[in-house]
Amino acid sequence: MRIMAPKDVDVLIAGGGFAGLTLAIALRQALGPSFAVMVADPALGVSRADDERASAIVAAARRLFETIGVWQAVSGEAQPILDMVVTDSRLDDAVRPVFLTFAGEIEPDEPFAHVIENRYLIDALAARAQELGVEFHPTAVAKFAPQVADAMHPPSRGGWESAQRLDVELADGSAFSARLLVAADGARSAIRGRAGIATHGWSYDQSAIVTSVSHERDHEGRAEEHFLPAGPFAILPLKGRRSSIVWTEHTREAERIMALPDAAFHAELEHRFKLHLGGITLVGARRVHPLGFFVARSFIAERIALVGDAAHVIHPIAGQGLNMGLKDVAALAEVIVDAARLGLDPGSATVLERYQRWRRFDTMAMGIATDGLNRLFSNRSDALRLARDIGLGLVDRAPNLKRLFIREAAGLVGEVPKLLRGEVL
Repeated sequence: MRIMAPKDVDVLIAGGGFAGLTLAIALRQALGPSFAVMVADPALGVSRADDERASAIVAAARRLFETIGVWQAVSGEAQPILDMVVTDSRLDDAVRPVFLTFAGEIEPDEPFAHVIENRYLIDALAARAQELGVEFHPTAVAKFAPQVADAMHPPSRGGWESAQRLDVELADGSAFSARLLVAADGARSAIRGRAGIATHGWSYDQSAIVTSVSHERDHEGRAEEHFLPAGPFAILPLKGRRSSIVWTEHTREAERIMALPDAAFHAELEHRFKLHLGGITLVGARRVHPLGFFVARSFIAERIALVGDAAHVIHPIAGQGLNMGLKDVAALAEVIVDAARLGLDPGSATVLERYQRWRRFDTMAMGIATDGLNRLFSNRSDALRLARDIGLGLVDRAPNLKRLFIREAAGLVGEVPKLLRGEVL
């Protein structure tokens, strides 16, 4: 039997979600057809027509999608957030006083975020990647190992430079030789596990119930974050008279609510949503996700880089999880492109360490901040409630501080990668 030689690729990306597809497009667009990029994921080509989940895309991420030629295809399905209100109350309070408001623009005619259903954005990313010649394999990465050095590529003294490439085998038996393997395969990343990268963090006694509703009145582009004792109840505006709901509860209570028949579930939802937009109707499937915080001890290994949920998972209280993953992608794409244009190895330790320095501290800082916010707001302490409400009120009366917060939420503070500034690589 003839044994086929493995096919050479420059970057093999495990995972065809937001992070994996965005990275593939950015690399291919910047480096052209001579730079071989491949995406492997069993979900490639699977229909997402019934997936009503939605995501908030902050301004920096929208600039990225514009720059790689994707946003133009989905902008008609994206609802801009024109206004945002924050309340803090008990569940049974008749009135929810507004303690903090944000205007929705970071620049004239540039909203700080849009909300879009995931299926539209994933389909547009997949189409753009194929248009640029990214190779798709609808199967998983089964195993990988550093290539054994030979006379043509002798090992250097220690470090990661002993292997020039990784041998990668997919679940369908096809074999590849990659200069870099990117783990974009989610929070339970098989690549991270096989690479021996540990994580540190903890689970919260909370779960997020996610669904979508229609309502009688127009939301007028307003997003709402209601801090309730069990956790935040977020209402994100969608196109039309619809909203996406991210509803945090203690895990046991979330399980009880999810098990309710439709009428009782609707009553629980309406009790939290209230009737300021008129009657509501459930239009999306109910889903529940356990919440936690973890960060990989390293974002890199020998010829491996972690991005998105494979590298970190944070609490959704600030709506930054997806956008942090896209910041990983923008930073990794930039360091790979810079190296490739200088004729350097994009999978070398030097290149990957630059990526890790760029992203890991920022990720830890955001994770600690969201953890602190969750602990501050998800409790029944009257003393803490008084303190945080005074703090929110002071911020609401400080325009310069509010502008800083909105730019931070929009992903435009700190060392921002070029793609998130809207600049081509």
